[in-house]
Amino acid sequence: MFQDTGSNMKVTVNAGGAAPAAGDGLIKDTTTQTFMKDVIEESKRQPVLIDFWAPWCGPCKQLTPILEKAVKAAKGKVKLVKMNIDEHPAIPGQMGIQSIPAVIAFVNGQPADGFMGALPESQVTQFLERLTKGKVGGEEKDALAAADAALAQGDATTAASLYAALLAQDSSNIAALAGLSRSYLQTGALEQAKQTLALVPEAKRNDAAVAAARAALEVAEQAQSVGPLDELKQKVDANPLDHQARFDFAVALNGKGKRQEAVDNLIEIVRRDRKWNDDGARKQLVQFFEAWGPTDDATVDGRKRLSSILFA
Repeated sequence: MFQDTGSNMKVTVNAGGAAPAAGDGLIKDTTTQTFMKDVIEESKRQPVLIDFWAPWCGPCKQLTPILEKAVKAAKGKVKLVKMNIDEHPAIPGQMGIQSIPAVIAFVNGQPADGFMGALPESQVTQFLERLTKGKVGGEEKDALAAADAALAQGDATTAASLYAALLAQDSSNIAALAGLSRSYLQTGALEQAKQTLALVPEAKRNDAAVAAARAALEVAEQAQSVGPLDELKQKVDANPLDHQARFDFAVALNGKGKRQEAVDNLIEIVRRDRKWNDDGARKQLVQFFEAWGPTDDATVDGRKRLSSILFA
């Protein structure tokens, strides 16, 4: 099942027609068979964006021309490859793409950044500038970046005040609402985090920042249900093949902010038994990545390691 990020509709993947690709060499369509060449290998020469889309996805139709314009404006610094998930569901399924449009940037054969949803042209341009080592400006973005940095450093109080200041200027600032919710989560105030997310308008609840905050709330609730960290570690030490204990241990580690160790344990399950619990370890990793955000060190490292297993 793939979700259209512009609505609450979930649509089962069906066959559909491909969008035409540009003839300038910077933009093309890819398939399951050509993904390795078009994306993995090509990204070793310059960054490659893979745009997951479908004919029924309204926001995809909004985003694609914006992406194409921005890529052409970059004049060869980055390429765009489009994959119709109706016709080629295997790759997005392996990568945990559950909502579209979804754009993942590959650099040197590995996923390096990404976003979901139909971003406006200015944000797409900023994304490409960041990807190609350009400078990103904008007072609001700087304020959001400062709040995000404070949150990443564990200073939830400062982050909350910065997000609140942005909301005082614009109560509909979705990124600030999502950030404020995550600030509450960091202090353990799960109910306040829920209440903050409830302020997000229905039409914006599939926004990438909101989806990430919602995923963070879900994994925080998971961590409360798996039991004490020490007991789970003892179970794993006693039986390294107890995948359920290792899975619960990873969830508990994430709840304590030990993201890298959480990744290590879930990757270990994927490596030992990919099919365990209906691919449960990979799915949990994908949820962690969404909760942490595409630029978090643990996400970047985890995606690289997961890709090395999936596409080996």
